[in-house]
Amino acid sequence: MFGQGRTLVIIMLFLAGVINYLDRSALSVAAPFIQKDYGLTTGEMGMIFSSFFVGYAAFNFIGGWAADRYGAKTTLLLAMVLWSLFSGLTVLTVGFMSLVFIRILFGMGEGPLSVTTSKMVNNWYTPKQRARALGTSMSGTPLGGAISGPVVGFIAISYGWKISFVIIMLVGLVWAAVWYKFVKDKPTGKVAEEIAQGEGQSAMAAQPVHPLRYYLKQPTVLFTSLAFFSYNYTLFFFLTWFPSYLTMAHGLNVKEMSIATVIPWVLGFLGLALGGFISDFVFKKTGRMMFSRKVVLVTCLLACAVCIGFAGIVKTLYPAVALVALAVFFLYLTGAIYWAIIQDTVPAARVGGVSGFMHLLANTSGIIGPTLTGFLVQFSGSFTSAFLLAGLLTIIGAVCVARYVKPLPVIDESVPPATVPRSALSHP
Repeated sequence: MFGQGRTLVIIMLFLAGVINYLDRSALSVAAPFIQKDYGLTTGEMGMIFSSFFVGYAAFNFIGGWAADRYGAKTTLLLAMVLWSLFSGLTVLTVGFMSLVFIRILFGMGEGPLSVTTSKMVNNWYTPKQRARALGTSMSGTPLGGAISGPVVGFIAISYGWKISFVIIMLVGLVWAAVWYKFVKDKPTGKVAEEIAQGEGQSAMAAQPVHPLRYYLKQPTVLFTSLAFFSYNYTLFFFLTWFPSYLTMAHGLNVKEMSIATVIPWVLGFLGLALGGFISDFVFKKTGRMMFSRKVVLVTCLLACAVCIGFAGIVKTLYPAVALVALAVFFLYLTGAIYWAIIQDTVPAARVGGVSGFMHLLANTSGIIGPTLTGFLVQFSGSFTSAFLLAGLLTIIGAVCVARYVKPLPVIDESVPPATVPRSALSHP
């Protein structure tokens, strides 16, 4: 899976994920300081968390289209530079409206990360390697969430919360310089030949390349997006509100909270790294690609829902943290699989656009979820209802995958639809 230039690509994508979630989580860790300095309510803080996803969701799709049109390397380079600069500009905010504005711009910059990661993996890996490559490259994101607690917490306590955003900006700009200098958009030579051979042996080789709109109407794409919506709703619930949950529901101070937040994200890192390997292993043993994706998604989403439900009910700190950690672990086991399903069912020329569309739909959860959570907590006085809602949505996602996600039929447009046989792989 590594070697011949792939190692650098995976390492850089991994580090991009670390920086991305370090940037994104910084506001959550600094939230108690920001609320105090600017006199914000929990409802207003939830709206600030959600504002990020207004720009983020839109540029999921735009970033995917740009990756297909201009290349994943160029698109990710521009995204990293912009989101790093907007992260640094957080120090210039003076209150609620300026924070909302900066977070929208910051979300626009971060929007293309996942779709460009997916596109780079599609460029550099064969179909049989892609799930594990996606899991490895994307596993940097929960690691970024893990280190953001102690890093941002220490800087905020020692030097003030605004300094942390400046330091994170500089880290992102250094990454961008290395990416520009040393990484290629597509492989050449032996690697390119290996990928072409692997593509020729896959079910995708029999499919014509349709216009983008054709794929955006397919039930498999739409229901995978719905499952991804439930995944993201739960993920962003923890990402934005877990630090505040620890301080508000369990009385932890900022130092204790910063340490406790590490635990779920470390398990999430392991889950995201392992999920792709598990799916590829099941595929190797069964020869059923879609089954290997669905069994991981359905099983782990249901396990996550159980953990979330109990986490919302328990009243003591240690069981709550343990259950949240397990929920994040099971959730992240599915993290690479949504992207793998798109790569399994969509031609390479449309992977960026379709992945971006899926990500756009999924990330509307980020617009809705943090604000809804803020007001649920504000009016109910506890986090219980917010936990139970996240668990319910995760169950709905699992059911949708089990029932509706299937390979796309192979269609020869020169033959009337009634005479076209379905692919032998169309049975999950």
